[in-house]
Amino acid sequence: MPAQKLDGKALAATMRGEIATQVKARAAAGKRAPGLAAVLVGEDPASQQYVKNKHKACHDVGFTTTVHRLPATTSQAKLLALVAQLNADPAVHGILVQLPLPKQIDGEAVIRAVAPAKDVDCFHPENVGLLAAGHPRFYPCTPHGVIQLLARNGISLAGKSVVVVGRSNIVGKPLALMLMQKPTAANPAAADATVTVAHTRTSDLAAVCRGADVLVAAAGVPEFLTADMVRPGAVVVDVGTNNVNGRWCGDVHPGVWDVAGWVSPVPGGVGPMTITMLLHNTLAAAQQIDG
Repeated sequence: MPAQKLDGKALAATMRGEIATQVKARAAAGKRAPGLAAVLVGEDPASQQYVKNKHKACHDVGFTTTVHRLPATTSQAKLLALVAQLNADPAVHGILVQLPLPKQIDGEAVIRAVAPAKDVDCFHPENVGLLAAGHPRFYPCTPHGVIQLLARNGISLAGKSVVVVGRSNIVGKPLALMLMQKPTAANPAAADATVTVAHTRTSDLAAVCRGADVLVAAAGVPEFLTADMVRPGAVVVDVGTNNVNGRWCGDVHPGVWDVAGWVSPVPGGVGPMTITMLLHNTLAAAQQIDG
């Protein structure tokens, strides 16, 4: 029997409806709409599409949103000046600087320049540190999307063996933190799981993956996770987004659907949830800044 689908597109629509309801309640109370400012440097087609999708999602839930488009030749000083301007703008609650940035710009310096209270991607070292300590200001968008996709499909993670394949600062590391931590009032999305972080250099990676109740593929390698690496009935979350000869695919091979119990598709799985959690963080930022 083929695996059940972890439908991120449908869940994202539900959660965006919940966010829109909260935005309407803020408006009724006379409070400012959450505002997100996106910064796009250069003409990268994938980045342009991502920003377009985020802009539309903001509009759909009642946020105010602006997109600042800068040429690929923009200097680091000019980009940092724009970030400083957005930090000081009371109508902006969240700042998104679309990555990757052109080679002449130090991306780490830009990440550090965003005010932590407006860092709705949760990339700033201060926010990463708060997450590691179990007192998150925000949750990183893709990891939080993964957690919500599982939780809202009734998949309990407490005590389960979870293998995360990938160790990036954007997905692998923060997701492992969220999965391993104990839930508290300050950290409600923590999952109480037993976590292994693996990667493409892990010895006998297939055996490590087969030991997982829940397997998260976030290595950025097209269709590397094959059916022989998955325990029958396991839950598989595909975080990969790869364009191969004009076709979008994930890190999970199609054959996995014949073995696993649940699988998230690409597209339509984690991707819509990532944008939804960006909206969630922007609303949270507005509540923290404006009340």
